[in-house]
Amino acid sequence: MSTPSNDTAPSNDTAPSNDTAPSNDTAPSNDTAPSNDTAPPRRRRDVERNERTILDAAAGVFAASGVGAPVREVAAAAGVGVGTLYRHFPTRSDLVVAVYRHQIEALAEAGPVLLDSAPTSFDAILRWVHQFVDFLGTKHGLARVWEGDADGFTALHTLFVDELVPVLGRMLDAARASGEVVASVSPYQLLRAVGDLVAWSPQDPDYDVRTIVTLLVTGLRQAQPPVTPAPETGA
Repeated sequence: MSTPSNDTAPSNDTAPSNDTAPSNDTAPSNDTAPSNDTAPPRRRRDVERNERTILDAAAGVFAASGVGAPVREVAAAAGVGVGTLYRHFPTRSDLVVAVYRHQIEALAEAGPVLLDSAPTSFDAILRWVHQFVDFLGTKHGLARVWEGDADGFTALHTLFVDELVPVLGRMLDAARASGEVVASVSPYQLLRAVGDLVAWSPQDPDYDVRTIVTLLVTGLRQAQPPVTPAPETGA
């Protein structure tokens, strides 16, 4: 996305504050601002904290309004100027991808934490799946951002599968070992099923996706009856 000229012009509210400006002892010898890799530790922490604030705010805005929400809305929710946002994420696609990766990482980290802290392994799975539902809410409109860049979209989907399927797999293994889950379903199938259920929620205000997802996950506690295909009827 090309950056609007009015939005990207640095204004007073986007100029770096005294807290983040390098001091005399850490200022680089030339005029080039230090990168995240070479910046002094305090400045690097400030940059990372600002990025996390923007990503958290963007996730909330995207969940409510889709990824096509105005960049100014994201900046306002984060409490930063538009210029500051563009310095961290030069295009809308950069911002969306960063939000997506940020939430995948948070979900991957949440699995083991929930297994250790939840009363039961099944309870950990249910809580984690509802966090996954929240994550899917931020994906509304993601495909439109990647129009003309199928490789980028595929890379994100691959990251999603590579990171989250093993996490859910370990949680299902723990619940099966304790006898709380008996249904035969792979972690990938369960994630796909939840995704399909969430996909309907923006289209029907009378559809309570959390209730339906809870019903789905609760079904893991019982063996599934065999499904016999209906006999074909003659013409």
